[in-house]
Amino acid sequence: MTNLFPPIESYASGMLDVGDGNLVHWETSGNPDGKPALVVHDGPGAGSRPDQHRLFDPERYRIVLFDQRGSGRSIPSAADPETAMRHNKTWTLVDDIERLREHLGIEQWLLYGEGWGSTLALAYAESHPQRVCEIVLSRVTTGRRAESDWAYRGLNRFFPREWQQFLAAADAAPYDDVVRAYERLTQDEDPAVRERAVRAWSRWEDTVRSAAGTHLSRTPLSERPLDDQTQLARTSARYHTSGAWLGEGVLIRNAAKLAGIPGVLVHGQHDLGNPPTTAWELTREWPDAQLRLVDGPGDPQSDESIAQVREALTRFAERRR
Repeated sequence: MTNLFPPIESYASGMLDVGDGNLVHWETSGNPDGKPALVVHDGPGAGSRPDQHRLFDPERYRIVLFDQRGSGRSIPSAADPETAMRHNKTWTLVDDIERLREHLGIEQWLLYGEGWGSTLALAYAESHPQRVCEIVLSRVTTGRRAESDWAYRGLNRFFPREWQQFLAAADAAPYDDVVRAYERLTQDEDPAVRERAVRAWSRWEDTVRSAAGTHLSRTPLSERPLDDQTQLARTSARYHTSGAWLGEGVLIRNAAKLAGIPGVLVHGQHDLGNPPTTAWELTREWPDAQLRLVDGPGDPQSDESIAQVREALTRFAERRR
């Protein structure tokens, strides 16, 4: 990856009690007096990446990273089979973000989200538009069941062998609700059953990500520690079977609530894993958003995607709402 700012250390971090027995890990880096910016990570359940602060000019931004409930360094971890998941929902995560803002004493902040992070950022912004000054999204998703259906069923026509392996590991027929089967298996009492399901889920996730080009710049999920895989598999399957607790298309329908908030959406023109239709439809309802389609699949860590995100962040650095 090029065009990133040099690595820096965080100057503050902590564990925020958000209720329901959950502690959310957060850290801040950059300029304590700079423009506040929140990074909303991909997932659900993936945890923040240490390089995500490098998109921001550390002289101009106060950069906040956090790990969503059950992921990364937040506790309890979704990798622990004893961790109850009933309080891990989109709207509890939205509440966690608002509690973090209050905890850090931030009046308004810019939001940056990738993949699932774009869905969560939109849900937060539409709930608390007065707390958001700008939004930058990369590889845009909105939590629609149609998007989930494409990733966990529609792509089978391009990856038939991998799809059959995915079905076989869940002992599911082609027209079964395979994601619901994985939600059940990743919470099975038998550790061997859980691990088999988690590893199969990770392999299919790698297939979906390869369709978006992300296999070129990230360690495949299936090669990461088993706890990391379990956090994502257990959480993602739950969110996908529940439609992320969002009414179908609600984030696009309610995008008018973002009027007055400038946005930049960066998406791959040929993103097979998550076609640009969603980003396009969102910009039609969000009057202040600009869509930047980049060549190829549009991996958020590709040079072209990073350049587009960096340009937006540089432009927004000095803007005051």
